[in-house]
Amino acid sequence: MSAYANRPLLYLSQHHDAMLCRVLTQRGWKLSFASSLEDLHALPAGNQPQAALLDLHSGFSDADLESFEPWLAQPHIGWIGAVARHEALTESARRLLGLYFVDYYTAPFEHAELAHSLGHAQGMAQLRPGLQRTTPGTLRPDGMIGSCAAMQTLFRGIEKVSRWDTPVLISGESGTGKELAAQAIHRASERASQPFVAVNCAAIPPTLLMSELFGYERGAFTGATKRKPGRIEMAQGGTLFLDEIGDMPLESQTSLLRFLETGRIERLGGTESVEVDVRIVSATHVDLEAAIAAERFRGDLYHRLCVLRVRQPPLRERGSDIMLIAEHVLEGVRKQSPARIRGFSPTALRAIQQHNWPGNVRELINRIRHAAAMCEDGVLQPTDLELATPAEERPKTLAAIREAAEQTAIVEALQRNHERLIDVAAELGISRVTLFRLMRDYKLQVKKGDMGMVCVQG
Repeated sequence: MSAYANRPLLYLSQHHDAMLCRVLTQRGWKLSFASSLEDLHALPAGNQPQAALLDLHSGFSDADLESFEPWLAQPHIGWIGAVARHEALTESARRLLGLYFVDYYTAPFEHAELAHSLGHAQGMAQLRPGLQRTTPGTLRPDGMIGSCAAMQTLFRGIEKVSRWDTPVLISGESGTGKELAAQAIHRASERASQPFVAVNCAAIPPTLLMSELFGYERGAFTGATKRKPGRIEMAQGGTLFLDEIGDMPLESQTSLLRFLETGRIERLGGTESVEVDVRIVSATHVDLEAAIAAERFRGDLYHRLCVLRVRQPPLRERGSDIMLIAEHVLEGVRKQSPARIRGFSPTALRAIQQHNWPGNVRELINRIRHAAAMCEDGVLQPTDLELATPAEERPKTLAAIREAAEQTAIVEALQRNHERLIDVAAELGISRVTLFRLMRDYKLQVKKGDMGMVCVQG
């Protein structure tokens, strides 16, 4: 594992202090500068800050500060504020400081002390359970979220099958978001400009499924006052998504198989054969091979549908993605909420991580929406999520705390002194022999990385 000395730091101000910038750079921070919301949006996606400094007395209006709130609310950034006078703070500034900042300093202040607090803010952000910095591509244009190995496998599978104009079967438990995967396949295919039509085979009564799929002519049955095209015909040129295909009745399976073999349909009550060009993407939570063995699903239809196959992983297999999705869902709920939603409590975050999520993403979304409506003071607790409150984590021993502090002090000294070991030993007040021994004990090595960065490896 490696950590870089040049830790990303965002400095948000209308007048950046040159002396402060020099001190921060000497302390191992790699600064990104912004003076407006437009500057924030223009920041490179691959260099996300771990800590941030907002200079509230540099000329920002209340409207400016309010526009920064989505950035202030990001759980992966530890914020420190700089203010002119406490009594000069506006109501908006007080509210934002109270909600989102680890600490703030009143001018005049020592630059070195502020730099130290920024390191503390970074550490506090990293302590939030399960919250890892979002990697590029975590939120995709198709709305799918994921950085875990299982989702990266799914994304690669989607990219591959999208190149082929053949049927695809998406397998996965209920609530995992199989329709999102189907839409992603459609949007990445050559049919992207044509219709995407979804049919939930489990939601339509068996007596109506045939007319929904194939359409009907006027007079085909009582109430059929005019011709109606079916879902297959509506998807002409595009993609037909058959969700929960494993729940399709056997009689409908026979008609679907005939269409897949001939590429033609007949509307109910009609005699005209209509040619339809569509790509079939289907999805199921059912083990279709077991259903074939039980004679509940046609084997020949299965082989027609399952030319290509991708698997949607359940939420319990997605590790830290659970928290990425939870934060994304909560951000959407915030926009609709009549009350201000501050976020998850630390115990709620642990409860989310420990829950098994049998209902997958659908269950997570529903619990967060319910919790947002029921929470007190805008903070979501395990009881609001209707999850068991997790047991308190065992506190660290004094020896573990001492070792962690010792290792951090060595790493930070290496960063400040640009890996000059003589200077590091002098700053820490120890001999070079002791420094070498401690670095060996903590398995620390230093080497020059790209762009002059110090890379500390363990």
